[in-house]
Amino acid sequence: MDTGVRFVDLFAGIGGIRLGLEASGMRCVFSSEIDAEARRTYEANFGENPAGDVRSVDGSSVPDHEMIAAGFPCQSFSICGLQGGFKDSRGTLFREIIRIASAKATPVLLLENVKHLVHHDKGDTLRTILRELGECGYTMSWKVLNAKDFGVAQNRERIVLVADRSGRKFDFRELRTSPPVTLDDVLDRDGDFEWLDPAEYTLVGRGEPTKAGLVFAGYRNKNIRKAGVRPGTEHLSRVHKQPNRIYDSSGVHPTLAAGESSGRYFVLCGDRVRKLTLPECYRLMGFPAGFARPSSVGKQYHQVGNSVCVPMFEELGKAILRQLFV
Repeated sequence: MDTGVRFVDLFAGIGGIRLGLEASGMRCVFSSEIDAEARRTYEANFGENPAGDVRSVDGSSVPDHEMIAAGFPCQSFSICGLQGGFKDSRGTLFREIIRIASAKATPVLLLENVKHLVHHDKGDTLRTILRELGECGYTMSWKVLNAKDFGVAQNRERIVLVADRSGRKFDFRELRTSPPVTLDDVLDRDGDFEWLDPAEYTLVGRGEPTKAGLVFAGYRNKNIRKAGVRPGTEHLSRVHKQPNRIYDSSGVHPTLAAGESSGRYFVLCGDRVRKLTLPECYRLMGFPAGFARPSSVGKQYHQVGNSVCVPMFEELGKAILRQLFV
C-alpha cells in the first residue's frame, strides 16, 4: 500500500526505520549512511546504495519528500559512550537534518535517539534541539518509547521526536501498542546453540520480573571488582558488566548494544544457559526472517545493536499518517 507519503532515510544504518515506515505505507526516495558495511547490508536488502557522509549531501538535490526520518548518531549522548553531546562532532550531525529540512521545507520530521538524551547535560541538549527546531518553524512532540510495547521481547527505550511544520502537534497517546511477549515466545527451540558449561556460571534462582520485564537469573563466573561493593551483591553491582549477566527466558531481554560485537547475550532456557543466536537478535529487533546479512559476524552484532525496533516505527508511521497526513 503506497499512501503517497515520501520520506528520506538519514543516518539509515541497515534500514530498520525504512522497514517500519514502508510497512506503514510510506515510500523511501533517498537514503544516506556513512558506514560502508551498513551500506552494503542496506543495498543487499533495498537494492540501493545510500549516499555516504550526510555532510556531503547537497540539500537542494535531495528528492522532494514529505518527511525526514533520522536516527541521528547517539554515541555522543549515550551512557555507554563519553557523553560529549554537541561537543562531540557526532552530536553536531543533528544540525545536518535541519540543513536539509530547511533546504526542502520538509513538512514533517521523525527523529530517534537514546533515552539518555532526555537527561544529557542536565536536559540542556534536548532543550537546544527543541529550540532549534522551533526556530525553523516546527511544532514539537517527544516521548520515550519502549520496544517491548510494540511486540518484541526486548527492553529498549528510545526517545522519539515528531516535528510538524504546519503547527499540528503529534499525539503519542494515539500509538497502538501490542500485547507483551517474552523470550519464550520468540527463541528457537532447536538449533546448533552455544551452550555454557555449568561450571562457567552461577544461577541465583528466577526472580520476579522487574518493571522493565527482565527476569535476572544469574551471572557468568568472571573476575569482577569487589572493592566497595556490599557483600552478597557482587553480581548485581554496576561494576559487573552486562555481558556477564544471565536472564531467564520467561522475561524480556535487555537492550541489544551496538558496542557488543561478540554477541555476549546469555539466556537461561529451562535449566541450561546458552548464547543468543544472530537470527534471534534480529528477531528481537523485529526484522523479517529473510533479511539479508552479508557482513561478518562481528559487524552484524554491531549493526543490529545500532538499529531500531522495526514494529515500533511501523506503528509510528501509521500514527503519523493518521494524524499529520489526513
